[in-house]
Amino acid sequence: MTYEASAIRTVEEYFDSSKNGPLSLEFAKEMDARPELKNLREEFEYPTPVAVGEITRTIEEKEKDKCIYFCTHSLGMLPKNLRSKMEAELNVWSNEAVCGHVSQTNGRPWVTYDDYIVPSMAKIVGAEKDEVAIMNTLTTNIHILFSAFYTPNEKRHKIIIEEHAFPSDHYAVTSQIKMHGLSPKTSLILLKPREGEETLRTEDIIKTIEEHADSLALVWLPGVQYYTGQRFDIERITKAGHDNGSIVGWDLAHTVGNVVVKLHDWNVDFATWCNYKYLCSGPGAIGGAFVHNKFAKDFSRNRLTGWWSHKLETRFNMDNNFDPAEGIYGFRQSNPPVTTLVCVLASMEVFDKVSMEFISTKSRVLTGYMEYLLTTLENTSKNIEIITPKDKEQRGAMLCLKFDSKILMDVADYLKSFGLIVDVRKPECIRLAPSPLFNTFEEVWQTVKILNNYNF
Repeated sequence: MTYEASAIRTVEEYFDSSKNGPLSLEFAKEMDARPELKNLREEFEYPTPVAVGEITRTIEEKEKDKCIYFCTHSLGMLPKNLRSKMEAELNVWSNEAVCGHVSQTNGRPWVTYDDYIVPSMAKIVGAEKDEVAIMNTLTTNIHILFSAFYTPNEKRHKIIIEEHAFPSDHYAVTSQIKMHGLSPKTSLILLKPREGEETLRTEDIIKTIEEHADSLALVWLPGVQYYTGQRFDIERITKAGHDNGSIVGWDLAHTVGNVVVKLHDWNVDFATWCNYKYLCSGPGAIGGAFVHNKFAKDFSRNRLTGWWSHKLETRFNMDNNFDPAEGIYGFRQSNPPVTTLVCVLASMEVFDKVSMEFISTKSRVLTGYMEYLLTTLENTSKNIEIITPKDKEQRGAMLCLKFDSKILMDVADYLKSFGLIVDVRKPECIRLAPSPLFNTFEEVWQTVKILNNYNF
């Protein structure tokens, strides 16, 4: 089976060409049957009713004991191939112990295990292979990369982030400012949406960059915003930062495996991400990091080094003469844990079957279909506000639904009683992320019907 993005049409074109009305269950089933929209559901283990405790309600069109999972923006599902891969490495550990570091039993010696993951990851983030590393976790990587790229001086010391950045990013950035003896009150610029709006406008971001050009050291933003689902224009914002003398870095937690990115071509300075969301690499999975190869031989920047940032060829000479690795590998510190690398490798083998262009293109159809149902059915259209941008270019595979805060948890419990696994973000939002890899159009239809039946 081939997965070609070019064969996929827009959701509006599918509406126009179908003999079934877009509000009908028959239309959803027709979409699931289309070969160009085929998913990879068989590659994953789908959650069971254990996840919600007990399914107490159903609708006629849904099997009662079936869960619907719309939470890949929080944690992706388990790839089926992971169990055998993990067992294989446990067998090496059992049979060969320390010799597993150089063992060829599975063709992947532990000492260079991450090298077998990097090529696939580089394709996903649009990077050269020597620009990507699998290492640490997201916030740890923020600190490691900021140590090299946030170099404030008396003139340039400010960092631009969102007012409502993900808390861990906010904490990390403020602590970096304080570590340099500066104050967030004077060195942290918070981007705010316009009054009455939920998301940031690109022109306002660029205007802020220009206004602080003389004192700006670094811009740090998300590729896709965790709460609203807004997709930022990485290319334009990066260029604006560079044009005004700033370094530009990106948090890609909700971006990788979700939308197409071209970190190398867009001249991004550095980025980091987690692999447990859209990339389905397991809870707390090891993260990823990118440093553009224009910095590959720039050893003048501070680096928090360790023996894994030392070249492999001389690493085990143990003479304490540091021989730094070029590129992103020079930013590593320690041996990455093989058991979590196995999880990423299993995921990459699934992602190798498709392109990010396919995933992103199909996602527009699937998410667009969900949006259409929510904004067309009588009850949901009147009582739910979608704060995610309507422009398909400004979002990925997630819609953030805004409710009256008084009923938010009741709505969440109501959905859970039907076996729907969704994500609540207080005070007002429920996030739904229909994955083009494993969610179906029928699941979207069932979910919106259940929401439409709620007694608002």
